[in-house]
Amino acid sequence: MAKQQDTKKLFEDLSGAGKSIGVLTSGGDAQGMNAAVRAVVRMGIYVGAKVYFIHEGYQGMVDGGDNIEEASWESVSSMLQVGGTVIGSARCKEFRSHEGRLKAAHQLVLRGITNLCVIGGDGSLTGANLFREEWSGLLEELVQQGLIDEEAAQNNSELHIVGMVGSIDNDFCGTDMTIGTDSALHRIIEVVDAIMTTAQSHQRTFVLEVMGRHCGYLALVSALACGADWVLIPEMPPEDGWEEHMCQKLSENRADKKRLNIIIVAEGAIDCHNKPITTNHIKELVVSCLGFDTRVTILGHVQRGGTPSAFDRILASRMGVEAVLALLEASDSTPACVVSLCGNQAVRLPLMECVQMVSAYVSLIFCRSFENNLNTYKLLSYHKADSELPNSSFNVAVLNVGAPAAGMNAAVRSAVRVGIKEGHKMFAVNDGFEGFYNGQIKEITWGDVAGWTGQGGSILGTKRTLPAKHLDKIAEQIRIHNINALLVIGGFEAFECLLQLYEARTSHEDFCIPMCMLPATISNNVPGTDLSIGADTSLNAIVETCDRIKQSASGTKRRVFIIETMGGYCGYLASVGGLAAGADTVYIYEEPFDIRDLQSNVEHLTEKMKTGIQRGLVLRNENSNENFTTDFIYQLYSEEGKGVFDCRKNVLGHMQQGGAPSPFDRNFGTKIAAKAIQWISRKLKESYKDGKVFANTEDTACLLGMRRRTMAFQPVVQLKDETDFAHRIPKEQWWLKLHPLMKILAKYKTSYDVSDSGQLEPVTRGGESGAAG
Repeated sequence: MAKQQDTKKLFEDLSGAGKSIGVLTSGGDAQGMNAAVRAVVRMGIYVGAKVYFIHEGYQGMVDGGDNIEEASWESVSSMLQVGGTVIGSARCKEFRSHEGRLKAAHQLVLRGITNLCVIGGDGSLTGANLFREEWSGLLEELVQQGLIDEEAAQNNSELHIVGMVGSIDNDFCGTDMTIGTDSALHRIIEVVDAIMTTAQSHQRTFVLEVMGRHCGYLALVSALACGADWVLIPEMPPEDGWEEHMCQKLSENRADKKRLNIIIVAEGAIDCHNKPITTNHIKELVVSCLGFDTRVTILGHVQRGGTPSAFDRILASRMGVEAVLALLEASDSTPACVVSLCGNQAVRLPLMECVQMVSAYVSLIFCRSFENNLNTYKLLSYHKADSELPNSSFNVAVLNVGAPAAGMNAAVRSAVRVGIKEGHKMFAVNDGFEGFYNGQIKEITWGDVAGWTGQGGSILGTKRTLPAKHLDKIAEQIRIHNINALLVIGGFEAFECLLQLYEARTSHEDFCIPMCMLPATISNNVPGTDLSIGADTSLNAIVETCDRIKQSASGTKRRVFIIETMGGYCGYLASVGGLAAGADTVYIYEEPFDIRDLQSNVEHLTEKMKTGIQRGLVLRNENSNENFTTDFIYQLYSEEGKGVFDCRKNVLGHMQQGGAPSPFDRNFGTKIAAKAIQWISRKLKESYKDGKVFANTEDTACLLGMRRRTMAFQPVVQLKDETDFAHRIPKEQWWLKLHPLMKILAKYKTSYDVSDSGQLEPVTRGGESGAAG
């Protein structure tokens, strides 16, 4: 343990004293840029550096003057929930010229800014890298022209650059998600969900055009997230004759009693002859070939607007902090880098390697698990006639267990359709294991799950009942329906259920079948996975409510809100929700606190009320402490804050569990369910001997989870040691590393482990890590 302590790298060892950091946003705006700016400013000030806003992107850097302004802690307050970029962005032709960059260098030297944090797309980052390469030459020219002296050139001899990719298109290699992409998907899905209700009423076909320039990511993922009938993207130009195929597919769907069709087109979509495919061309095609009532909707700049999603705020906050750390650690020998997301981990990548891969363009298909999204979409959308499907003669049952979580239905739909594609007969179990032992099991077909992707809750029904007391009845139902494999979708109860069935294999041979569990719970408290289906939707509900609550305080100054979140003993929703909502304090079970901590928090808020930010936000996980209840904390704050601030409390309750699933949860549920069924198919083939399935090894009862950068199947029995069963949480939780970030951004002095930071990595083609992607 002592040895481990030696290798731990704490950011307190890094100092920004004497350093100046400039932060700018450039190119097209993207939701979440403000969260990144806020994180850079606050982290920079926290470590003792001076931080400057560079307004209007590179244009502001060239023009100087009031465009370059020192930032204060309070100047980034209330930015977190605002879309776009409050420091402005502009395309700058002048910076592309040598003279323009010379002017920009002069403006930076005047203020001693030698660290730049650039938030933008590949063009903005390429410009920043060129600026850095020319830096010493530019300084020499400035000296020769008498604009700066030798001492100034010496003091500013090195320029360090760190990039963050802010682009709704997600068209940058080396990162699973760029800042703004998730929010753009939220806008698209909100529109598609709304259109679906009107399209259904009139049996209409809708053709939607989404943004993305030459990248079809938004089109592809939104098609996955809403179950579109057809998608056209520039990366995969359709072959000749695609028009007939598309019309045939639309016609088949109508024959299956589907009352609407959705076709999604990326703005850069082309055919195999490089000819643009327009929405009007598709509309004319559908009307002339099928006679369907067809409408066109072009989403346009709606996709760029609106408030950033919880995911984008967390991503941007993490990246902003990581960018400052990268600047503090930079030397003349380290190349300009981009901070980005790989799986669930912040990584640093060489900037120009990423840009060169984007320039190669064809490699985009392999970036950020693009290929994985494409394959999943193909699996789910093209339904072959029954005669064309393989016949596996296996029966696979799907059920939901535990509390409902948004995205469960998307996972069930995906599992059913991929199972049918694999040749299995799929069975749906209603009401979890209670329905199982009561025989509520029936075959489910391709058409039965149409339109399930965007539905919240659990259509199959879900119960918390564990199987241990009903093993004989469950075994009997497995025999009656000849169930050969089981897919369980749920939270901590689902994990316990799979463990109980695995352990019952010794006494019941009927349970010797492949079994897989998908984590689906808003609490995100399942061992073996960093993320669960439903947690993202819940975070968005929390953040949306916190935004409204904070807004209500803008008229009534000096007010502190105490908000209680769900999660059982797991503090994920409170902690990560607090980071996304800009909370001042978060109380969680995993970080014990006492009356002295409460007193210190009240004092911290009292100091805050003396500044221009006269409101407070405190989040408390429902089971953080049995004595310091939400009521107790509310009364304590009310009493101690008398004359300084008043208090309000809000218990969010089950609104965190409801609502339509977020694009992330739809996509995550869809992809991991498809992967789980393919795993089940492999295990069925491996364990089929002498006319029956017999699977009794550890690796045939698994949980499919996301761990750091990869999706992994882990035997549930091996996860027992990683689990605190009394409190229903994993013994180690990755998000606890994010908890100090929330404190730092709220101006608390704290310790922050940066052992994972600082590793500059080569750019790879991207694997299948991206739950996000």
